[in-house]
Amino acid sequence: MSSEPNSALLIVAHGSTMNPDSSAPTLAHAAEIRRRKAFADVQCAFWKEEPSLRDALFLFDAESIHEVYVVPNFISEGYFTQMVVPRELELKGRTTKRSNGQIWRYSEPVGNHALMTDLLLKRAHDIAPDIALADTSLLIVAHGTDLNENSAVAAKREAEKIRALGKYAAVLNVYMEEPPLVSDWRGLTTTPNVVVVPFFISDGLHSYEDIPQLLGIASRHPERIPHTREESKDPAMKLLDTSTGSLDFVGDDKSSDSREIFRHNPHHMDGRRLFYAPSIGTDPGFADIILEQAFSAKS
Repeated sequence: MSSEPNSALLIVAHGSTMNPDSSAPTLAHAAEIRRRKAFADVQCAFWKEEPSLRDALFLFDAESIHEVYVVPNFISEGYFTQMVVPRELELKGRTTKRSNGQIWRYSEPVGNHALMTDLLLKRAHDIAPDIALADTSLLIVAHGTDLNENSAVAAKREAEKIRALGKYAAVLNVYMEEPPLVSDWRGLTTTPNVVVVPFFISDGLHSYEDIPQLLGIASRHPERIPHTREESKDPAMKLLDTSTGSLDFVGDDKSSDSREIFRHNPHHMDGRRLFYAPSIGTDPGFADIILEQAFSAKS
């Protein structure tokens, strides 16, 4: 991918004041893109963390940066991508010309990209590389409820696309708070192997605690202990966890405890094997999708 010497990339995400892991994948993807030197500058901004979306208006010098590509690191279109981000960044549509002469180009969220299907397949393979797919059900887990309607639709779309490939015995979109429920996985599937992939941008309480509890595997592992904000936000702390295929972060023993739930595959339950993956947004391949979305906004 060619370099853009007078252009910058801004990755926007939700963030969290409670969970430092929320912004960690976004910061890691930004660090990887920065390493590739695809843009003159790469920055992140968050709704619930610093730098804020409003701060992003002042991150790029108009004399050296002529274009800013804005990519929402969200699973789906919705309230934040359609209302919050445009409002906070003062965007007038897909292309906005500032009074300082800068052109800001706003892309679709990463979850809309066609490569998302490939990443889900890769994540499922990474977590269970040696199983027979004809004896395996794949569950894509989203939140559900009216508050997350679009993410539920996105999970259904991805399940339908993977199901059409005919690789797995069954491919289901399941939810935490609406039917079909992930907690009903035993009744929803009949195969000896079940692979579960959370359809979230980052790991947090949902992937560390809530979904494992709904699956019935949480009690087998230590309680989640959040790592410090300094550890999770330092891109230099990034590494690839070869056991899960996800971005991980070097830290103390407490930070490693939070990921133990992903490192005990397979879980043997009722004569069946369940494989549980980290959230899809922690896959290093998201850096490629972010770049693809940025450059698609140019046309």
